[in-house]
Amino acid sequence: MNKQYINIDGIMKLQDNFTIKSSNRAFKYGDALFETMFSSANKIPLFNQHLERLVSSMEILKMEIPQKFSINKDSLFNEITRLLNKNKLHKGARIRITVFRNGEGLYTPDCNDVSYLIESSGMSNTKYELNTQGLHIDIFTDVPKPQNVFSNLKTTNTLLYILAGISKKEKQVDDILLLNDNYNIIEALSSNIFVVKDNQIYTPNLQDGCVNGIMRNHIIGIAKQNNISIKYKPIIIEDIKLADEIFLTNSISGIRWVGAFLNKRYYNNMSVLLSSYL
Repeated sequence: MNKQYINIDGIMKLQDNFTIKSSNRAFKYGDALFETMFSSANKIPLFNQHLERLVSSMEILKMEIPQKFSINKDSLFNEITRLLNKNKLHKGARIRITVFRNGEGLYTPDCNDVSYLIESSGMSNTKYELNTQGLHIDIFTDVPKPQNVFSNLKTTNTLLYILAGISKKEKQVDDILLLNDNYNIIEALSSNIFVVKDNQIYTPNLQDGCVNGIMRNHIIGIAKQNNISIKYKPIIIEDIKLADEIFLTNSISGIRWVGAFLNKRYYNNMSVLLSSYL
């Protein structure tokens, strides 16, 4: 296997040789956020939307924005492309950018400037492909997700998702749904959720606490452009039980349709239709 490289602040380093200081704020306090993207043949779908979300999230966390993030979008794209070429990932690839606050200090940081880490790994698919086998899902009820300013962000403080992932493994299902403080269903483990009933699509509002997903927003736009009815509403368990169809979205997989929840089975007509636009 070829040695893999990472990009740290524009400098290529062997992945196996990369270390962090014990004072690193991402390690000590989760003072970091991340962005994941899909790439194929050095093309990144919805790259500008990813970058805009990353910058707006950094602003919320009061991080200083590097020039290559805010002034010249091609600069960061070129950094990613350089890493993909270095790792010989010319087909499908997953990209992760982690941004973390530099400096030391305890809860109060002594500065707000940041560093960034770009990682890449190969994927078998070179385009978005709808799953042929429907997912089997369940619901994670142990810990609700708080509704606050952090709810829509992708930060490295992910203990809730880790516990949900353990629960998914214990229940032996393909994915698991998360609840908010009001015990409404807001998202899946790493995806946004859409529910279809009588050709009407429903999805939680951002105020319900779901991640502000790039593919979520893209699918909403596709539906509106094609006169497919879509509405925001709190999703309750009864909606899941009565739905004709459920599908999940994220920037890595595109659309994944759900085949079963408990003894309920679902169709995938809307998933097939929307997937044809990706």
